[in-house]
Amino acid sequence: MNILDEIVAHKRKELAAWRTSRPADALKREALARAAPPDFEAALRAVPMGLVAEVKRRSPSAGVVREPFDAAAIARAYEAAGTRAISVLMDRKYFGGGEEDFRAVRAAVALPLLYKEFVVDEWQVWHAASLGASAVLLIAAVLGPSELAALLDACGAARLAALVEVHDEADLLRLAGLDVRCIGVNNRDLKTFQVSLETTVRLIPLAPPGCLFVSESGIATADDVARARSAGAHAVLVGESLLRQADLVAAVKALMP
Repeated sequence: MNILDEIVAHKRKELAAWRTSRPADALKREALARAAPPDFEAALRAVPMGLVAEVKRRSPSAGVVREPFDAAAIARAYEAAGTRAISVLMDRKYFGGGEEDFRAVRAAVALPLLYKEFVVDEWQVWHAASLGASAVLLIAAVLGPSELAALLDACGAARLAALVEVHDEADLLRLAGLDVRCIGVNNRDLKTFQVSLETTVRLIPLAPPGCLFVSESGIATADDVARARSAGAHAVLVGESLLRQADLVAAVKALMP
């Protein structure tokens, strides 16, 4: 079992408890009572190259990323630096994230927020919407075609954008016939965790035209951003290379000149 399979298996166990403690119908009522969230896609398309900056404590591949960690302060620095959207890690066991961080970020900034989670159930979509998310991550590699279609429908009902993540040609094939508007190209191999920007260069020309493309992982310099843009990406999603810098505002401005 690779790390992705392990995480998803654990997520399905967690969901059994979550669905009991917080029924989906209650989350739906909370979500639909909120004002419509900021538009994730529009925010990224409004500039020549957008940044989705990440709030993340740790990862299985990198260990602890930032210490001390203050989710709200990180988010405010990102917003001050001109970030277009913020990604917030939701997984607690492997990434140290969770609802508390998401709520802190939502209270701190007005930007669109991406609920970055291993989403395998409609419950998570409504949980995201109830917290004020603008988008959720859907990882093609862990979802069958019917699961992905059902989750895309749920996102539409919940007024959320779906950032559908692919990391190889097989993932792109899973999108055939589906109404996908935003595609995240993960430059990290989800099985080996090796990273290469060549993944963005290779996959964007093969993807459905007209989509918003976000290049994810392995973005550390302004040259990396330029390379992703030249490959057809509209935005980059960056976490570790920013979070390891003491001055987040300066780090964002150096990355996105």
